[in-house]
Amino acid sequence: MRCPHCGNFDDKVVESRTLANGEAIRRRRECNSCGYRFTSYERIEDKQFMVIKRDGRREPFDRRKIERGVERALEKRPISPMMIESLVNQIEDQAAILGRVNHEIGTPDIGDLVLKKLGALDRVAYIRFASVYQHFENLDEFVREIQKIGEHT
Repeated sequence: MRCPHCGNFDDKVVESRTLANGEAIRRRRECNSCGYRFTSYERIEDKQFMVIKRDGRREPFDRRKIERGVERALEKRPISPMMIESLVNQIEDQAAILGRVNHEIGTPDIGDLVLKKLGALDRVAYIRFASVYQHFENLDEFVREIQKIGEHT
């Protein structure tokens, strides 16, 4: 691996940690030339997992999009970064299971997975995400959604 500081290819692995239920490995590396420490990630990648958008377009699955949406919904909520990471890992794992046969999943399925996980974790975050995901246009839609989650308690 090339050192991002000096460009040398000679490094050693200082620490390895398994992530995402064994689907990824995080490695701390140290350049043997300049001593700079950096992190690399390895993921298993077989056939590329695709997402079918609402308009029919297909694009590669991007975990960062889920992370950004979940982080926005949980902004200023009492949820730790480790809990967010775990939540996103669970959503990614369930999406992979749902789309296992064709290596693809629809955005509505991903949105529903996120809503289900957020609903169990934090109701304010659930409403925030639902308002964007379901395109709320007026107060009545917010009220209906709040009543709906109130019925499930």
